[in-house]
Amino acid sequence: MRVNDEVSPALANAAAVSPRWEQWRRRTDIGSYDERFARMAARGDHVHGEADFIAGYKPSSILDAGCGTGRIAIELNRRGVKVTGVDLDADMIEAARRKAPHIEWVVDDLARMTLPMTFDLIAMPGNVMIYCRSEDRSLIVANLARHLEAGGVLIAGFTLEHDGYRLEQWDHDCAESGLTLINRFGTWDGDPFEPLGDYHVSVHRGSA
Repeated sequence: MRVNDEVSPALANAAAVSPRWEQWRRRTDIGSYDERFARMAARGDHVHGEADFIAGYKPSSILDAGCGTGRIAIELNRRGVKVTGVDLDADMIEAARRKAPHIEWVVDDLARMTLPMTFDLIAMPGNVMIYCRSEDRSLIVANLARHLEAGGVLIAGFTLEHDGYRLEQWDHDCAESGLTLINRFGTWDGDPFEPLGDYHVSVHRGSA
């Protein structure tokens, strides 16, 4: 990775970008970010644990919310699932589009987007919720719930920062949006969730 002197105007001018995300992008080169996973795969590391977990729910359509450069969406599409990727970072979407131009990639704000379709599974496998603006978190959850088909599933995993966005708040936001917790794990490999752990993978179902 190298330090970026500037952030892309497409990102810097987006009103909904959080200061934390902008700081991360200033010190992160997208090409190097992608190459790290390519090197891991080349040496035999399994880099598709999230896709394995998500595919286990047998979805026919997936929204990858906060898809970044598309690593997980591309793998899910390779397995035959129709996937749409959405991210606010136009540079990351452009990187995803270069790798998989046949997939639908959308630059939009998860808190305010209005897509013309719903999905039977929405996945948020990255640390989306801790990098978004704090005032947008409940809006994001509610908007994702609106984009779920009846009885659809929302799967999210992110680092738990006990001085930041707490698991209790996540569950509250989900409940307020009509989502019911059906399972929770500590890793994408399905390890048990530890209440004092620093990561969770939660599965919520929308109302039928």
